[in-house]
Amino acid sequence: MPITAPFEEHTDRYEEWFEAHDAAYESELAAVRELLPDADRSLEIGVGSGRFAGPLGFGVGIDPSPKMLAHARERGIEVAVGVAESLPFRDGSFDAALIVTTICFVDDVARTLDEARRVLAPDGRLVIGFVDKESPLGQHYQEVREENPFYRDATFLSTDELRSAMEAAGFGDVAFRQTIFEDPGEMDAPEASREGYGDGSFVVIAGTPV
Repeated sequence: MPITAPFEEHTDRYEEWFEAHDAAYESELAAVRELLPDADRSLEIGVGSGRFAGPLGFGVGIDPSPKMLAHARERGIEVAVGVAESLPFRDGSFDAALIVTTICFVDDVARTLDEARRVLAPDGRLVIGFVDKESPLGQHYQEVREENPFYRDATFLSTDELRSAMEAAGFGDVAFRQTIFEDPGEMDAPEASREGYGDGSFVVIAGTPV
């Protein structure tokens, strides 16, 4: 079953995080943008309220939460209700697929990656942004998960775990960016992203079908 209840019940709290942590949000956007291809047809899987799809110019988004999708629609995104493990799109429909802060909420990571690969064109690219479970922020989220409605049922992944899952799903040419090198609540300005992973709490991993 998709994890929708916290996003339906706490939509305003979700939106307020981005307003209160603007420097961290802008840092994450910039890191994702570094690995996005030029794409005419783009899909965000787990689009939520459109906080990433909107500014990144993604045309289509899918999510299981109708309340979140209402915000995404207001941000100019064509939306569909659905889950990552069963995408209602034809094979090869998109040049780029994006999954941001969503991979920890899916029921089946392997199936999600298989579906992302299916809907991508042969030369398309999958880009995933997430909080590494081994990072300071990832460890903090796990420590306070019972106090946070969003992370209570999340399954956090390390970068190595996600890289292995992507390779098993048939993705290669893997590249990484990282950002959020301090507490998001203490950031005064956006941070530049760096190549690789292991230092930043927010990691972006991208790959193409092989």
